[in-house]
Amino acid sequence: MSGNGPQRSCIYCRTVRNKQELLRFVLSPDRVLVPDLQDKLPGRGAYTCMNIFCLRGAADKKQFSRAFKGEVREADATGLVSGIETRIKDRIASYISLANKAGKVVSGTDMVLEAMKRRSLGILFVASDISDDIGLKVKDHAVRAGVEYISIFDKDRLGALIGKGLRSVVAVEEGGFIRSLKQEMEKYRNFFEEGRE
Repeated sequence: MSGNGPQRSCIYCRTVRNKQELLRFVLSPDRVLVPDLQDKLPGRGAYTCMNIFCLRGAADKKQFSRAFKGEVREADATGLVSGIETRIKDRIASYISLANKAGKVVSGTDMVLEAMKRRSLGILFVASDISDDIGLKVKDHAVRAGVEYISIFDKDRLGALIGKGLRSVVAVEEGGFIRSLKQEMEKYRNFFEEGRE
């Protein structure tokens, strides 16, 4: 891909992309591989495409050791994938909590469905363990209302993020946190969906 700003190449597939489209890694002082999802950590970086395919390939082929010219600790593919998934989910969770503190969250199936009629919602979080019937109903309404939705947290986690009991549906209203949430959701989707054959 071409574009403005600095570019780097994936250490696995060698595709050149803008830095912000890649996943950056740095080494800690004791040579532990650390994902730098916000591109803010100091030190020399190595990059992979933002997807499981290239990350697993780089780890399996010892590309991190080559890129950093020596031993790299905690660079196994399974651990890296799990760690990145956790970090992205934690960032999404923190934005949901911030939106809740700002009074920008609607929760509960009936309340969310009513809010969708006013087209005031930006993102819908549907619990991963919601019943099929309710899940389909909510997602169908979201599609018709043009509201983006994602299922990455269970009912317990969704409720905890807004200081309540179990929640099947949590929606963030249009406003200050939608852009940040959508950026993190795009990272999550790219990571798990791109690069698969």
